[in-house]
Amino acid sequence: MTAPRVRRGGLRRDHFIDLRPLTTSPAFARMWIGSTLAGLGGQLTLVAIMLHMYELTASTFAVSMIAVAGLVPMIFAGLYGGMLADAFDRRRVALLAASVTFASTAVLMVLTWTGMESVAWLYVIAVVNSSANSVVMAARQAIVPRLIPAALLPAASALGGITMGIMVSIGPAAAGILVAFTGYGWTYTIDLVLMSALFLGLWTLPAIKPEGEIVRPGLKSLVDGWQFLRRAGNIRMQYILDITAMTFGQPLALFPAIGALLLGGGAITTGVLTAAIAVGAFFSSLLSGPVARYRWHGRGIERAIIAYGASIALFGLMLLLAAFGLFAPEVVDETSANIVMLVAACFALAGSGAADNISSIFRSTMMQSAVPDAIRGRLQGIFIVVVAGGPRVGALYAGTLATFTALWFPPLLGGFVIIGLVLFLVRLSPRFRAYDAEHPVP
Repeated sequence: MTAPRVRRGGLRRDHFIDLRPLTTSPAFARMWIGSTLAGLGGQLTLVAIMLHMYELTASTFAVSMIAVAGLVPMIFAGLYGGMLADAFDRRRVALLAASVTFASTAVLMVLTWTGMESVAWLYVIAVVNSSANSVVMAARQAIVPRLIPAALLPAASALGGITMGIMVSIGPAAAGILVAFTGYGWTYTIDLVLMSALFLGLWTLPAIKPEGEIVRPGLKSLVDGWQFLRRAGNIRMQYILDITAMTFGQPLALFPAIGALLLGGGAITTGVLTAAIAVGAFFSSLLSGPVARYRWHGRGIERAIIAYGASIALFGLMLLLAAFGLFAPEVVDETSANIVMLVAACFALAGSGAADNISSIFRSTMMQSAVPDAIRGRLQGIFIVVVAGGPRVGALYAGTLATFTALWFPPLLGGFVIIGLVLFLVRLSPRFRAYDAEHPVP
């Protein structure tokens, strides 16, 4: 047997990401490219709205409420979008929802260029975008297993980590720079241009109708999905673990205040901190070869989320040290940053991004391989609600607790809470820890 080739640094070829989903399925490749570019633009707007809100209100709580305000509409949109994906052509469902996102961002762009933007409008646009994106994501994720072989699903999930890494590393950093040097109008305009790639990726797909029994959207469809989830202990446990991690370990809403008050650097620091999470996700996907071959997905999720909690606690510790003035220059404000502690905080956040991405690879693969196609859209809808809803609850936790304590306290406490809860929950579910990807059982 030929020994694997070794590259510089001792990395074998099989340590790197598996690109076969892109070469095996041109349709998947087009959707992946379109989703990556559109997601990059979406991150520009997401971070710009946060900065815009902080500029208008000077309130961390108001920034956190951007996420919270969209929580209930997003839950309904995700659930209903999943039902639509199980009843109609999934390509068409995704296209219609993407059109709503495009139109709402165009409204925000026009309002900003004409000077008519307001706190209320920022909340409305954020709610509409999050709701429409939930439908797009539910339909698109249900499409993936129909485009590539089952054996390549872990590799496809790892490519999703590359997408997230590009989106959340380049997007927020670019948003911070664009807002600082050109303003909000140009930032929203560039998002519209990038979003057009999503339509190209979806439009060129074949029609993808659900297989098996089709249940029209409505109460019966929703009840069927929930009944399946009640029987699917492994899927249910991964939802619970992800909600735990995102509720107590999501400091994103604190970043504008951290940039303005604690680490300094203003909007650029906000973008850099957000980008650090994605850099970790990007490199963990780039070196995801061993992860994609690891068959004990429940155990992998457990270990990855524990590592995530430890990284978030470390981030809180770095903020605490910065609050005590460690390595601080004479003045820390929006134009002068504590560079040493900013770099340390970024390393901790990169670790959290890497751990969360590894968990996501296992969770997505479990969803796509263990859930039957006829109900996959509804389960993906619930999955999107969990993935997108958890950070919004986390924003409320972080923003509220920071308002009454200090900016460093929510992540420091939350990291330890995550570790303790994950160890406790997984101990109650040995079946989840024994999950075998070669014999997927929901």
